[in-house]
Amino acid sequence: MSFQIGGIYTVIRSKAYSSTEEMGDHYCLIGPYSEVCAKTEVEEADFHEKSPLFDSVRLLQDQGFKVITGTWLVDGNPQIILLDIGSAAWKLDEYKQELWNSCNFGIPHLDVEANDAVIFGYLVCHFITEFRRLAKISLKTDPRIVVHCHEWQAGVGLIALRTRHINVATVFTTHATLLGRYLCAGKTDFYNNLSKFNVDEEAGKRQIYHRYCMERAATHLSHIFTTVSDITGFESEHLLKRRPDVITPNGLNVKKFSAIHEFQNLHAVNKEKIHEFIRGHFYGHFDFDLEKTLYFFIAGRYEFGNKGADIFIEALARLNHYLKVSKMDITVTAFLIFPARTNNFNVESLRGHASTL
Repeated sequence: MSFQIGGIYTVIRSKAYSSTEEMGDHYCLIGPYSEVCAKTEVEEADFHEKSPLFDSVRLLQDQGFKVITGTWLVDGNPQIILLDIGSAAWKLDEYKQELWNSCNFGIPHLDVEANDAVIFGYLVCHFITEFRRLAKISLKTDPRIVVHCHEWQAGVGLIALRTRHINVATVFTTHATLLGRYLCAGKTDFYNNLSKFNVDEEAGKRQIYHRYCMERAATHLSHIFTTVSDITGFESEHLLKRRPDVITPNGLNVKKFSAIHEFQNLHAVNKEKIHEFIRGHFYGHFDFDLEKTLYFFIAGRYEFGNKGADIFIEALARLNHYLKVSKMDITVTAFLIFPARTNNFNVESLRGHASTL
C-alpha cells in the first residue's frame, strides 16, 4: 500500500504488471481514495461475490466507511482497494490515542498529512484484520498474507497490525529516509556526517519528530525491511537505526521494450515531435542543425538540491564551455521538467510555433 507520492507512485506502477502476472488475484493494492484521480485511473467494479475480499469490503461499508474497489488502469490492471479517509475522520482521536498508548508518540493536530496517514493506516489495519478473519473461515486454515508498506505515510498501517498482534507478514520499504530528505535539502555535508547526526535532535529542529517516529517505528516493527539502493540502506542504518534485510533496486520494465522495431518507430515519432517543438521555440533566434542536436532531460519534484538540478545545470555550463572551446558542430538542448507555478505563456514562443506550422 502507498500514497501517490512522486517516484514511489511510479515505482509501484511500473511493477504492477509483473506482480499481477506472477500473483494474479492474490495481488491487491490499497491506497487512499481521491475522487479526481479515481475518475481517470480506476475502473470501478465489485470483487467476486462470496469471496473474502468482497465480504471484507461490504463489512467496512456497512460500518459507515467508504470503500471503492476495481482495477487500476495501468499495465497489468491490478486489483485495487481505495479507502476514503474522510469517512473515518471521526475516529482520528481514537486512533491517535491508540498510537500514543502503543508507541508513545503523539501527532500534532495541525499536521494534516500526518493525521491522514494515521486514519489511513488504521483503516488498512481494520480491513486486513477482517479480511484475514473471513479468509480463515473460507479456507478453514490460516491464510498467508503479506502486507507491504511504502514510506512513512503508509507505515501506520504496519504499526497498527503489529501492535494489535494481527498474524500477517509485514514488509516496509523506504525509498529515501524522511530525515535524510530534510538534511539534504538543508545543504549539509550529508554522507560525510551520517554517523555524527543526533537524529532525535535533527528531527526535532525541523519539526518532523512525530513523522520520524512513525517511520522509525514502522522500520523496526516490520518483519522485513527493504530499501531501493545500497546508499539508501547505508542512510537507513544510521538515521533509522536498522540495516535493510533486502535491497530491491528500482529499474525499467525491459519486457515493455522487447519489440525493438516498435520501440525504434516510437522513438522516431516522439523525436520528430521534439524537433517540431524546438523549431517553434527557437524560430527566428537560433539556427542549428536538428540532426546534430542532442536532447538532455531532467525531471522530478521542484527541489534543486535533492533532485540534482543544481548539478545538472553546473554540468551544462561546463559542457557549454567545452563545446565553444572545441568548436564542435553539435548543439545540446536541455529540458528541466518540474511541477511549478507559472505566470503566463511566453508570447514570443507562441508566435514562433505559429510561424513554423
